[in-house]
This record gives sequence, C-alpha cells and structure tokens, in this order.
Amino acid sequence: MAMGLNVIPMALAAAALTASAASAAPAPGAHSACFASNNWEGWSAPGDGDFLYLRVGLRDIYRVDLTKGSHVHKDADRFLINRVRGSDWICSALDLDLTLSDHQGFREPLIARSLRKLTPEEVAAIPKKDLPG
Repeated sequence: MAMGLNVIPMALAAAALTASAASAAPAPGAHSACFASNNWEGWSAPGDGDFLYLRVGLRDIYRVDLTKGSHVHKDADRFLINRVRGSDWICSALDLDLTLSDHQGFREPLIARSLRKLTPEEVAAIPKKDLPG
C-alpha cells in the first residue's frame, strides 16, 4: 500500500510538469517575429526620433518604439549599436541594448519600449525617404 501512495504524488508531479511545459511552449508563429541580430541590415529614425525602423534581411522592416524624448536623428557619423547579451535572437524590446554612437566617442543609450514586425501594407505606407537603408 505504501508503494501505491508514492505513485500518486509522482503522477501528479509529472502531470504538473507536462502542463507547465505545454503552457510555456510558444504559440505557432510566435518566432516568426524574431530575427538574428546579424541579419539586421540598416536603420532609420524618421519623424521626431522617438522610434526607429530596422531593416532585417531584404524584405522585413521592424518598428522599435523608444522612450519619449529620445529624439534620435541619423547622421553620416552616427552608428546604432546593439550589444548582444546571451542569445543573438531578437524577439522583443527586452532583447535590444541600443546605443547611439559617433566617431568622437559620444554614446547615448536608448531604451526600446516595444518591437514589432511591420506588415507589408505598413511597409508600403512608409515614405521612401524614411525607409532604413
């Protein structure tokens, strides 16, 4: 009888682990918005500079909303740097550690609030001058 009682807690623990693993599994298509940091090709900072567009690969554009008042402007001598910590996959704003830097060593940290992949319709609506290179 004692052996039968040990089986019940083990079965409950196994069921709990299975349920938690299933709930932690990403939804289908959840990784389609992720990209490897080395696929990032260019960036732009249109408008008031409180958001960025990132070109990833040949076709994809992502929008990164920054903290209000960032006022980022892209110049020939300014570089956008992302420090990779851990995995090189970028799936959310938390995966971005952005700094704006120039040739003179000036660095301005940027805080990303959100990251999302734009739809083809949203990309088509962006003026050509604002598209990332």
